[in-house]
Amino acid sequence: MLYGYKFDGNFSPEVGLYYDPSKIVLDPYAKSVISRGEFGVLGHDDNRWPQMACMIPTAENKFDWEGDSPLKYPQRDLIIYEMHVRGFTQHESSRIEFPGTYLGVVEKLDHLKELGVNCIELMPCHEFNELEYYGYNSVLGDYKVNFWGYSTVNYFSPMTRYSSAGTRNCGLDAINEFKLLVREAHKRGIEVFMDVVFNHTAEGNEKGPILSFRGVDNSIYYMLAPKGEFYNYSGCGNTFNCNHPIVRQFILDCLRYWVTEMHVDGFRFDLASIMTRSSSLWDAVNVFGSPIEGDLLTTGTPLSSPPLIDMMSNDPILHDVKLIAEAWDAGGLYQVGMFPHWRIWSEWNGKYRDIVRQFIKGTDGFSGAFAECLCGSPGLYQEGGRKPWNSINFVCAHDGFTLADLVTYNEKHNLANGEDNNDGENHNNSWNCGQEGEFVSISVKKLRKRQMKNFFLCLMVSQGVPMIYMGDEYGHTKGGNNNTYCHDNYINYFHWDKKEESSSDFFRFCCLMTKFRHECESLGLK
Repeated sequence: MLYGYKFDGNFSPEVGLYYDPSKIVLDPYAKSVISRGEFGVLGHDDNRWPQMACMIPTAENKFDWEGDSPLKYPQRDLIIYEMHVRGFTQHESSRIEFPGTYLGVVEKLDHLKELGVNCIELMPCHEFNELEYYGYNSVLGDYKVNFWGYSTVNYFSPMTRYSSAGTRNCGLDAINEFKLLVREAHKRGIEVFMDVVFNHTAEGNEKGPILSFRGVDNSIYYMLAPKGEFYNYSGCGNTFNCNHPIVRQFILDCLRYWVTEMHVDGFRFDLASIMTRSSSLWDAVNVFGSPIEGDLLTTGTPLSSPPLIDMMSNDPILHDVKLIAEAWDAGGLYQVGMFPHWRIWSEWNGKYRDIVRQFIKGTDGFSGAFAECLCGSPGLYQEGGRKPWNSINFVCAHDGFTLADLVTYNEKHNLANGEDNNDGENHNNSWNCGQEGEFVSISVKKLRKRQMKNFFLCLMVSQGVPMIYMGDEYGHTKGGNNNTYCHDNYINYFHWDKKEESSSDFFRFCCLMTKFRHECESLGLK
């Protein structure tokens, strides 16, 4: 049995109301969303947005955790591996039974154990619609999809099309597959973090679909201007109204669910600075329960003590899991080193990435800043009472160049995205070691390999928590494309055959470096 809601009321976009009783909308608290069952395949009559419905929870859905309990590693001991569930095993060279699924990741967990990582950070696994901007890509002759998944439809439901079961058993089997992944990772000593997107949803701006939150109460869930316009601090059409009392309780309930029911060990918050902005309809009585003299905050103003961050930091359940902020947003707010932290929040250290890239490629004047990076960026974190492990150090991540491309290309090469190379970051602090592209002299290839080792070595000997991007351990290339959000193909797939080829060289080096880091206690200052 499935269900959905119909909400009656005024349809008045000019005041932020989108009630439409002709629409069946999703329960924001639904534990599984049923729609299409197969990734990238259109619905009936080639529909990109077929009607979705919610699973009715049942007490019969028992999962055998086999005594699983949180690993609770000290954060300073972590080596994080950012990965994409589908991209990790979808390539034909993975040679597994269920490629591109949670079960596929389980089959390849021993690779991560061999690499020496003890934490995986899963790119978005909440329910999203990969066909959101489905369209023919004339450059590659295939179809563009939302591969990365930063466009959430429902926050409680695991992405059903990442499961081998799809919508079978009303989504219960997909839930259990995700639980199986967490359980098996824990058995191998690997924690599981989720990349969560509480800054916007898939409903977009006023032209977007009515799927869930908009049909339930648009004026509560989204940050709106007085005439119903959507604030767009996310760069994706809408902004989740995080510090509204109802919305922040929703976010708290959701995170608690993933910790208690799904056994997740931590969260990385995409564009987390949005969670520090004041809500629309902001007033002290609404937020704190009592008036404050001179409270004239406008919508979206950054708050020094955001109610949502305060609640999460002091929650008895969430206090024991890792909380990582991407401390900026698309509205120009940049809070690296300044994110409200209650001494427990960590940050993606974007300044570390930029400085290390500049120093290793040989830019003058960065030796002092580089030394600070090696020491855990004390200039950013020491004064606020935080430790080196509050800095998540990385050189590469899902957006931007891969490690191999960082030493292969001076310029981005994004033509495959079908946007005339206008998308993606123009300032990459990369160096091609003398010649652009892959077909170069032997001496340039040798220099590139040495530079890759320099980057990886730096990451492993810096105070703080290192994060590796999937595929960098064998030198995965995206052909100089630094914005591969739309490709469900070889560009984003982990090439297991290439990993085997490199096992005698760079992959072996990476394994030895992670082993060195784990054995060297002085690299994890308390």
